[in-house]
Amino acid sequence: MISKPSLIAAAVLLAVGGVTAAGAQPGSGAQPKSAPLAASPVESPVVPIALGASPPADAVAMPKGSREQAVQALPRIIDSVLKRSHVPGMAVAVVVDGKTVFAQGYGKRRVGEEGVVNAQTVFQIASISKSISATVAAIEVGKGAVSWNDPVSRYLPNFKLSDPYVSMHGTIGDFFAHRSGLPGTAGDDLEDLGFKRAEVIERLRLLLLDDFRTSYHYANFSTTIGAEAVAAAVKQPWESLAEEQLFKPLGMATTSYRYRDYVARQNRASLHVYHHGVFEPLGQRDADEQAPAGGVSSSVVDLAEWLKLLLGDGSYQGKPLIAPAALLPALSPQSFSALPHAIDARPGFYGYGFNVNTETGGRPAMGHSGAFLLGAGTAFRIVPSAGIGIVVLTNGAPVGAAEAVVAEFLDTALYGKASRDWFAAYNGVMQGFFAPQADLSSQKPPAKPAPAQPLQQYTGHFDNPYYGPAEIREVNGGLTLTLGPKAMVFPLKHWDGATFAFTPAGEAELVDSLASMTFTGTPDQARGFVIKLYDENGVGRWTRK
Repeated sequence: MISKPSLIAAAVLLAVGGVTAAGAQPGSGAQPKSAPLAASPVESPVVPIALGASPPADAVAMPKGSREQAVQALPRIIDSVLKRSHVPGMAVAVVVDGKTVFAQGYGKRRVGEEGVVNAQTVFQIASISKSISATVAAIEVGKGAVSWNDPVSRYLPNFKLSDPYVSMHGTIGDFFAHRSGLPGTAGDDLEDLGFKRAEVIERLRLLLLDDFRTSYHYANFSTTIGAEAVAAAVKQPWESLAEEQLFKPLGMATTSYRYRDYVARQNRASLHVYHHGVFEPLGQRDADEQAPAGGVSSSVVDLAEWLKLLLGDGSYQGKPLIAPAALLPALSPQSFSALPHAIDARPGFYGYGFNVNTETGGRPAMGHSGAFLLGAGTAFRIVPSAGIGIVVLTNGAPVGAAEAVVAEFLDTALYGKASRDWFAAYNGVMQGFFAPQADLSSQKPPAKPAPAQPLQQYTGHFDNPYYGPAEIREVNGGLTLTLGPKAMVFPLKHWDGATFAFTPAGEAELVDSLASMTFTGTPDQARGFVIKLYDENGVGRWTRK
C-alpha cells in the first residue's frame, strides 16, 4: 500500500507461490536502537557457482522441452495480458543459456500517435534501476575499490542520520538492503517538492530511525546513499561510473541514468497514467535526483545483455566482468522484506538491490519490479539454475501486467503450465496503489463547518527544518501555500475551523488525494501549522518566523 505522497519507483516483490506487494511502508517511529559491534556483517568465503551448474538437489525437475514451450507460448501470454490490462505498450526479452531467444515489442509508444513499440524502444524502468545499481556496485566491490561492508561515512564524511552509531557504521550494503532503519520512502516527499539529491540526503538526518539491521523499510534514497558512497570512493559521478563500467562493456548503447538522455531518444515510450480506468499520456517523470534507485531508461535488448551477465555469474561473452564473490552477496538474502503473516506463509527476502526468493519448485530466483504512478510498470526475474531470465517493460502505470507475463512465462518454463491466473492475482494487489493518499481523501466535507478566522491572521512566513520555509498568502479571497525550492504553490480550501485542505505534490495528485493543514496558535494570529500527511515521521510542523 502507499502511505506517503509518492510512489516513486515503488517495489513490488515477486514472492513465488503468492503475491506480495511491497510499496512504500512507513517507519514505526520507534526510537533508534543501535546494533552492537558484534552484529556488524562479516564477509564470508564464497564458492562461485558456474553457469549451468546443477540445481538444488530437491528442486522439481523441469519437464522436457518446457523452456522452448514457454518461449513459444510467450506471444499468447503477452497478447492475453495486453488485452486484459489495456496497457498501451510492452516490450519483452528472454535469455536462455546465455542467448537472447526472444525480443519483441507490442502496442503504442504513445496513445493517439503512430509510433509502435519494438525491441529497441527505450522505456523508463523505474525500480529495476536498483538492481542495475547493485550490479555497478558489485563491479567496484570485485575490483577492491569498495566493500559491501564499508561504512558509507568512509566515503561521505558529512553523512549523518539521527543515530550517531548508524551514521558511523551504516554500510554500503545496509543501504542497498534497506536495513538502515530509515523510514519507508524517506526523502521522496522532499524530491517531490524540488529538493536536489544532496539536499535530500542531508535532511534525512532529521528522521527518527527504526531498528538498525533488523528492520526493513523500502526507500529510494537508501539505494541512492549506497550508490553515492561507491561513486565517491572511485571519485566519479554515479551516472558516468555506470556508463563506463557496465553499459559500455555490455554494449548497452541506449541505457542511461540521465533523464535528458531518455528524452533525447526518438524511439522512446511515453508514460501513461491510469486515471478512472483509462491510460492517458499525461505523465512525465524526471528521476535524476534519485537516479540510482529509479532513474534508468533502457530497452529490452540492452537489458537482455545485463541478464546474461547475471546468469553468467559475472562473466559476459566468456570474459569476467564481476568477481562472483562480489556479485553473490547482492543476489543473496540480506533482509526480510516481508515477514510471514502465518506459519504456512513464505517470507520475502531482499539482497543488495534484488528481491531474492525461491520458486515453488525449489530453485532460487532473483528479480525486481518497478513502478511510477505517472506511467511505468516493469519487472524482471532470473532463475540461474534453469539458465533463464526475462524482462518486461510497459509504459502504463502499475496494474500487474509486467509481473503477470514474467510469472506465467516462468511457470511454463519450470513446470510446463501456469499455476494460477497471474494477471488477476497481481492486478488485485496493484489496486492498492491507486487508492487516494492523505487523511482527508476519504472524508466528506463537514456539513456545517466551523468558520475560519479572518484570512490575514493565517498569512505570513513559516519555517520547518526538514521541509524548509513556507509562505501563506491571501490571493483572490482565498489562501495559498508555497513550499519547496521551486516555490510550488498549493491552493488551500477551507475545511473546518482552522483546518484547510489541499492536494499534495507528486503522484498523490493522480489518485485524487486531499491532505489537511491545520493552523495552531492564538485567535489573533496563527503561530504555526501542521500538515498531517507530512507529519507521519514527526517532521510536518511549521512555526512562524
